[in-house]
Amino acid sequence: MDYVYEKFNFNPEEALSDFQKYLYERENARATISKYMTDIRTFYKYLDGHYEIDKKCIVSYKEWLYPKYEATSINSMLVALNQFLDFFGYGKWKVKRLKVQKQIFIPEAKEMTKQEYKRLLEAARSRQNYQLAMSIETLAATGARVSELVFFTVERVKKGTIAISNKGKHRTILISDVLKNKLLYYAAKNGITQGCIFITRNGRPKDRSNLWREMKALWKISNVQEQKIFPHNLRHLFARSYYKLTNDIAGLADLLGHSSMDVTRIYTANTEQNYRKQIQRLGLVA
Repeated sequence: MDYVYEKFNFNPEEALSDFQKYLYERENARATISKYMTDIRTFYKYLDGHYEIDKKCIVSYKEWLYPKYEATSINSMLVALNQFLDFFGYGKWKVKRLKVQKQIFIPEAKEMTKQEYKRLLEAARSRQNYQLAMSIETLAATGARVSELVFFTVERVKKGTIAISNKGKHRTILISDVLKNKLLYYAAKNGITQGCIFITRNGRPKDRSNLWREMKALWKISNVQEQKIFPHNLRHLFARSYYKLTNDIAGLADLLGHSSMDVTRIYTANTEQNYRKQIQRLGLVA
């Protein structure tokens, strides 16, 4: 138990810079690196200029987070801190994450319906933002992640399959003939003969931030609640629609690229209100 009395002194800016380089070398996603940097800065805020830490300090930080953030947010912050400690050779100080009961219902306020999805599409078209409309339709019709839009090239779309290789993981996204034709028509109309279809005015692949911003701008004219409008919700819509049609959770896991069925079940969860309706239909109360 001698490690309890150890101290770790560090320069905050140098430590943050070194940790960031380490994450880049590990080929972490850009969004993950950004999140970790934000989380470590929250830890710095707690330290309040006192950059000598020990195990007791780490535990106190965990307690400091508890009333300020939700359990899931705290756990993600602790993951970042544990990685930070590991990098500097203090992995023995790592703290356990909070136990969070699995949520069996999806928040009804965030569930996007097909009708709302269609209104979102129409809103994008009414603004003549056809690239945004095509992006929304592609994500919803394939279950692709926003980060995977970069793999939708003219060459791959012509084959009808989007082969993805990212951070050692390989998967294939299937696209319907209807979507394939729409994507190729869009590309031809915009003079895109090769490479990535979804690009900015500067010719760079469209990313999560600019797509998120453009989608959020549609909430008033689409009459869709703002909290429902975010790119990943389109992936959830695809999952729920596929599962409702096929009841094939194993196939859905393959289509979404999940290695664990437990993750897929999160995507197919229903709202509390819908579960309540099903229970009432059982007819077991006189």
